[in-house]
Amino acid sequence: MPDILRTGISGLLAAQRAIATTSHNITNVDTDGYSRQRVNYVTRPAQETTGGYVGQGVSVSGIERINNQFLQTRLEGATSSESRVGTFYEMMSRIDVILAEDNSGLASLQTDFFNALQDLNTNPTSVGARQSVLNGAANLADRFNGLQGQFDALQSETNNRIGTVIKDINTIAENIANLNLQIVQSGSNPPNDLLDQRDQQLTELSELVSIRTLAMDDGSVGVIVGNGLNLVSGPDAMQLAETPDPEQPEKTRIMVRSSNGDRVIQEQVSGGALGGLLDFRHELDNAMNHLGRLSIILADQFNDQHRQGLTLEGDPGGDFFVVPEPDVSNSDSNTGSATVTAAFTDTTALSTSDYRLDYNGVDYTLTRLSDNASVTGAGPLAMDGLEINVSGTANSGDSFLIRPTRKAAREFSFALNNVEEIALSGVVRSEAPVDNLGTGEITPPSIIDFDNPALANSVEIRFNNPPDTFDVIDTTSVTTVDSGVPYEKGEPIEYQGWRVSISGEPEDGDTFLIEFNGNGTGNNRNGQALADLQNALLVEGSSNLLDGYGAFVSLVGSNTRQAQINSDAMEAMLEEARVARENVSGVNLDEEAINLTRHQQSFQASAQVIAAADNLFQVLIGAIGR
Repeated sequence: MPDILRTGISGLLAAQRAIATTSHNITNVDTDGYSRQRVNYVTRPAQETTGGYVGQGVSVSGIERINNQFLQTRLEGATSSESRVGTFYEMMSRIDVILAEDNSGLASLQTDFFNALQDLNTNPTSVGARQSVLNGAANLADRFNGLQGQFDALQSETNNRIGTVIKDINTIAENIANLNLQIVQSGSNPPNDLLDQRDQQLTELSELVSIRTLAMDDGSVGVIVGNGLNLVSGPDAMQLAETPDPEQPEKTRIMVRSSNGDRVIQEQVSGGALGGLLDFRHELDNAMNHLGRLSIILADQFNDQHRQGLTLEGDPGGDFFVVPEPDVSNSDSNTGSATVTAAFTDTTALSTSDYRLDYNGVDYTLTRLSDNASVTGAGPLAMDGLEINVSGTANSGDSFLIRPTRKAAREFSFALNNVEEIALSGVVRSEAPVDNLGTGEITPPSIIDFDNPALANSVEIRFNNPPDTFDVIDTTSVTTVDSGVPYEKGEPIEYQGWRVSISGEPEDGDTFLIEFNGNGTGNNRNGQALADLQNALLVEGSSNLLDGYGAFVSLVGSNTRQAQINSDAMEAMLEEARVARENVSGVNLDEEAINLTRHQQSFQASAQVIAAADNLFQVLIGAIGR
């Protein structure tokens, strides 16, 4: 009888635990990260009798957590990758929208500005037309400034989001460390719910940054981020922090705080939302550099041509736009007193890259960061239309960051104060006297050396007899510049900083004059040259300004589209990883309902066994009592 009673009680208790576990599964069906649990049974040792072994019932060997660590790791990796590309796509879409909007783009304003310049060329003395040119320049400057302002706002937002992500990482790391401690202290039986909570925290952490986990013998896990940084080790968690970048104050750097001091780890972290934000920051830098390069090329090339003309007052033209200067910053680890300056030598050769200048104690090395191409020497160093000069004393290991175009769009502006300062007229003009006998014609002069000291001198080209040669005479200084020059139709003739060509059939004694355009009128040669800049191949010698901007917009659009494709693909991979985990660890309500019914029947049957044992016991007592 006691054997029957013990057997019934064991079944009753086992069924009771199974019902409790099944109920726990059902109530946690919607709990994120929950893994269903299952009661495992073992047969209790049988009792030996003379007739054989009699069973003693059942025992609960443990409550198993149904979990596949491979699928959990796969889920964490997919979560990290999807969060990275998703965050990157979200932010890239912001740049794409900024550039694609008609009201914020540059293309229409560039066209309006050059159209206003063409209108002015048809009526060079018109005050209204001149004012339209200045208005177009002001609108263009405002648009460059406005676009840079929106990029600056995105930069600030990126910094803020990085700061928020770092705080969330620190919070989750602390939670994982605390869960490690509780799991280690829980004893020999695995605390299933705590393990689920820790896995969920790891999944949430992987959404923020790429991680690797390392299982410890005591049940805790170590969390590694980047290149071997132990973010969590047992019950201890390191703290990440952000600090302004001394080389680029508009940005923040990611650091880890430890007992050994703060250490910059920005280049080590990747994946998750943090990796996506860092990826976007790189693309935002490229966008700023592209925009800045366009503003520098426009300002510098327009200024260069504008200085070759004369104003309404007959004065040489000045700068039309303000050309931003390259940005140079020192590394915070420099120990020397050197000062580095950068200057533009040929803006049409500018790239969109940043540069780093390093000193090894003997030579300087200038590296283009986009592809690591470099030049080395004692200085000055030249690359991509830049000249780098160093003054003062540098120590070995000193370095300098050079960003030629990064801030240019913000500092772009126009420099003229009034309409009279627009220099449309050419500095020199050409003339064929009416008493020439031949059919020779001379082109308007173009300036090839504005700094030539004899540029403003009057020059006469006089054809000899026979008219297959000519002499060049400076009538201002009364000197013969050249004589007996062979005449070839249409071939350039270059002297004293100007270039002309003569066509047709001059007669002997015919003369052609090149002289200073002292009153600033009589031609709009420089105005035409300024207008021609619209179609000149100024961007790396292959594109005009409008095409250069179009290529920039297309590049951003292409990168955004690719980011969207990657994001959609990673969403599908993440969903697949979630489904794979749920198929193993998820709660199925239909299955649990069946289990609940089965365990309930087992409970009732065990209760009947106990009741039968009780009846038998009562009968036995009654028989003995008689």
